[in-house]
Amino acid sequence: MMSKTLRASDGSRIGLIAACPGAPLVLLHGVGMCAEAWAPQIAAFAATRQVIALDLPGHGRTDALKGAPSLADYVAWAARAIAGLDLGPVALAGHSMGALIALGTAIEHPHLVERVALLNPVHKRGPAAREAVLCRARELAQGRSDPEAPLARWFAPHEAPEVRDRVGGWLRAVDADGYAATYAAFAEGDAVYADRIGEVRCPTLVLTGEHDANSSPDMTRAIAAGIGNARAVVIAGARHMVSLTAPDRVNTELARWLGLPEGAVGGGGTA
Repeated sequence: MMSKTLRASDGSRIGLIAACPGAPLVLLHGVGMCAEAWAPQIAAFAATRQVIALDLPGHGRTDALKGAPSLADYVAWAARAIAGLDLGPVALAGHSMGALIALGTAIEHPHLVERVALLNPVHKRGPAAREAVLCRARELAQGRSDPEAPLARWFAPHEAPEVRDRVGGWLRAVDADGYAATYAAFAEGDAVYADRIGEVRCPTLVLTGEHDANSSPDMTRAIAAGIGNARAVVIAGARHMVSLTAPDRVNTELARWLGLPEGAVGGGGTA
């Protein structure tokens, strides 16, 4: 497993963690996180897949997108990154904002995506939830960032304290401008591809935590119902950071999505 920084065709930097050999599995993290947030999945699948976890624009070692990018701009970036890696169609998994990007990539660039997994995705927020996320986006744009607020949403009290501390460290380390720009796209992103999910034709996993109020089980079931070849999974007792707090169960579902034989991967431990 190696950390790398590559140059895209436009000269911008792309940070990633790569493990090989095998068929490619590309991982996209959520807002405020980094490629290292996929540590349990990288550990679990590195023996069977060429795992590539990308830093999103404005996160980790990846250069931010210019201006005020929309979700479509992040989708275009992901397509360029995947095409630039010259891997052919990939298994593409995303968490939260990464799930929105993965979904958009499967719709806009189906030739690049062999199968897609959407972990803790958002979908057609209600009015109150929409206003709350837009308010958070405005606060970040004004330079007002409190890592304890997302941690309180993402973790139950006293849940996985070591994982929570590590996630908090990533939130505190992320570039403030990159975080704000990406969150603004995330705040508007739940509706961008919502009415086009029926265009996804590849095998799809849609997964969330039972107690994730913002990426709710109802959203997961609605997305899966709108995609012809999709399976909805709700991890009991989990919240938003389910890939870190319940890696064994998430990795089992990812292995099934990848078509691996039962018992082919380990749980990967925690972050």
